[in-house]
Amino acid sequence: MLIHCLGAAAGGGYPQWNCACAGCVKARAKPEAATAHAGIAVSGDGEKWLLFNATPDVHHQIAADPALHPGPGIRETPIAGVVLTDAEFDHTIGLLMLREESSLTVYGTDPVLEALTSCFPVRALLGDYADLAWSRVGIGEPLDLDDRLRVTPFQTGSKAPRYVGASQLRTSSSEWEVGYRLEDKLTGGTAVYAPTLPRWDEKFAHQLASADCVFVDGTFWTDDEMSSTGAGSRTGRSMGHMPVSGAEGSARALAALPAKRKIYTHINNTNPILDEASAERQRVTELGIEIGRAGLEVEV
Repeated sequence: MLIHCLGAAAGGGYPQWNCACAGCVKARAKPEAATAHAGIAVSGDGEKWLLFNATPDVHHQIAADPALHPGPGIRETPIAGVVLTDAEFDHTIGLLMLREESSLTVYGTDPVLEALTSCFPVRALLGDYADLAWSRVGIGEPLDLDDRLRVTPFQTGSKAPRYVGASQLRTSSSEWEVGYRLEDKLTGGTAVYAPTLPRWDEKFAHQLASADCVFVDGTFWTDDEMSSTGAGSRTGRSMGHMPVSGAEGSARALAALPAKRKIYTHINNTNPILDEASAERQRVTELGIEIGRAGLEVEV
């Protein structure tokens, strides 16, 4: 199983267009430090690829990764589908950028697919542009994406996007935020992709216990990061993201895992671990944890 990291930033990217925090200022001065929105591409054979989330940067992400380039046919693409972890804008807007695709399958939970029908009507908007297939995924239900790749979704949180009103939906499901356990049926290699994580509980620990590679939510360094940097007033946990640091942070638990590769993704522009020269970055690196970036490749 091949995993290509297409980007590692949380909503807004890095640098964020309207942000003058210390990190964004440095990233503008040093463009090579910038990173696109968080996303990965996964393949079992190196020929057919699945995108995990479709970010606002998806066309740039595809252009930057030769494995995702079209061909050999003039309108032939190796991208077979998009697997959604939630219905947030930064993970779904990219579907509109893929409107020229004629044979793309989009995978998501019931509430995610309904939100893209009734609240952010992607399905209607794309109806005249592409013949997309929409496929439901069920929590705990293994799904074969092709002859080699199998994914099993598990719930990580229940926070609906802010654009969704309860009265707008028929479903009462709380399966808004999911992670995926990926399995290569030929080699037995396993990986977990969980870009949104409000808490590290026993159920989540079970998903990671035997994984060879894990991509985990690294949005905020501290829970009060938005207020302490002057970027906002909400806490990380209220936004559905547990902090990286501290006695109850994700870094300590992540470092203890037996996985060969442990990688932070979905990192906010205010998080100092994006700065290669920061003490926070050094602390995470010393724990054996990598920081996601476009171009990072993993073979499981």
